[in-house]
Amino acid sequence: MKFALRAPILKYTLFGMLFLNSPAQASEPRSERMEKSAAEVIAADSAAIPKGWDNDCRASYKAGYEAGYRAGYLHGRRTATQPHSSGRASATRYADGSIVPTRDTTASGRRFMHRIGAEFRPEYIFPTNPFVEGENRAGQPIDLSLSGHLRYSFQFRPGSIPDQIYGGAYQGIGAAYYDFGNPDELGNPIAVYLFQGARIARISPRLSFNYEWNFGLSFGWKPYDDAVNPLNKMMGSKMNAYLNADFFLNWRVTREVDFTAGLSLTHFSNGNTKFPNAGLNAVGLRAGLTYNFGRKSSEMAPRTVCPAFPRHFSYDLTFFGSWRRKGIEVGDKQYAAPDAYTVLGFNFASMYNFGYKFRAGVSLDGVYDSSANVAIADQIVEMGSSADLTVEKPGVDRQLALGVSARAEFVMPYFNIGVGLGTNFLHKGGDLKAFYQMLTLKVAVTRSSYVHIGYSLRDFHMPNFLMLGVGYRFNNKYPRHR
Repeated sequence: MKFALRAPILKYTLFGMLFLNSPAQASEPRSERMEKSAAEVIAADSAAIPKGWDNDCRASYKAGYEAGYRAGYLHGRRTATQPHSSGRASATRYADGSIVPTRDTTASGRRFMHRIGAEFRPEYIFPTNPFVEGENRAGQPIDLSLSGHLRYSFQFRPGSIPDQIYGGAYQGIGAAYYDFGNPDELGNPIAVYLFQGARIARISPRLSFNYEWNFGLSFGWKPYDDAVNPLNKMMGSKMNAYLNADFFLNWRVTREVDFTAGLSLTHFSNGNTKFPNAGLNAVGLRAGLTYNFGRKSSEMAPRTVCPAFPRHFSYDLTFFGSWRRKGIEVGDKQYAAPDAYTVLGFNFASMYNFGYKFRAGVSLDGVYDSSANVAIADQIVEMGSSADLTVEKPGVDRQLALGVSARAEFVMPYFNIGVGLGTNFLHKGGDLKAFYQMLTLKVAVTRSSYVHIGYSLRDFHMPNFLMLGVGYRFNNKYPRHR
């Protein structure tokens, strides 16, 4: 017996088993034990040790009990200060046997807070082409658009780490109905779009300055047609891309309701996939109301310390493809080639991640553009004529190029918005001797894979091509947060 008691681990284990079945532990009510200090509990239990135990037994028992009590107390404090991720009631068991319930006090206790909203946007249309300037059937300028929007979004739990890092970021899906005052020639299109916004600056506890972007598709346009809609040389397709950027004030009117008002910028085009493609640009106001389900006051939201960001290099490999229409310049005029041309390419970008919201680097860009350096062979026909143009295509070597670009990306949950400036250094001249610009959106599919949507320009004003593809990020070390 003495040999077993001198082995520390076995000794504490045996005494712990005896303690759990001791008369003092079994008879004393748990509520009374919770009110006692550690020293009082230890003294009471030490007094209940059987008289036959020697001093060595008593000392070993006391040391083991103190160590267990101290470890249990520290574990209980750590557990009690961490909210339960599911939002349901949880419990912490302390070393003295007491069980204390804990519960998350954030908005509904869940990872996300859900929101619904409605907006109204009156906008002024820029007179960027003859059709909207007044060369239409009505003979009047088309200078005003009105739209109504219905939107659903979700936001990270107030006070959570992602909420603090990304300034209360929210994201969702919206639908809008547009009226341009000319349904016969333009239609009344419906837009369906993804959107994301966040806080730029907090002005007061209830007022902030925010931004938001919208990206999607619009349907229901009445496009150019040489027989039934010959004056609309602005829009060439029934479906067009929808782009929007907003800057606004967000006012928390009540605990659940927000009022927003600010500036809205909108662009419609088909990405050069069909002629004509003059596009429509507008600027105006936006005003709306948003209801936040289960939101509690900001003062009640628990705050946690955001962990330091591990700066590192990551590498994005993207493959893309699309189709495009080609305008061929002859003298001071441009003529539409009759075919749609294939575009294929890749980007391999080495990016340094400076922090949670910004990365920058350089990219190697390869492209095959089957419209590059095509030329009209022998006849010139104005747009809208029934005759076909004869187009000569060069060899494949004059339609391949390799370039390098500087890249920067704004990183947010689920979405990365990027810009790039580059030039082709390996090519055979003509259209491919270009200074190009890119605007991209990467939509996360998994932690490191994404869908890529982008648009390329030449010399900041000439439409180039869409970039629709997929990609993968290597050496991704972004922390996982809930």
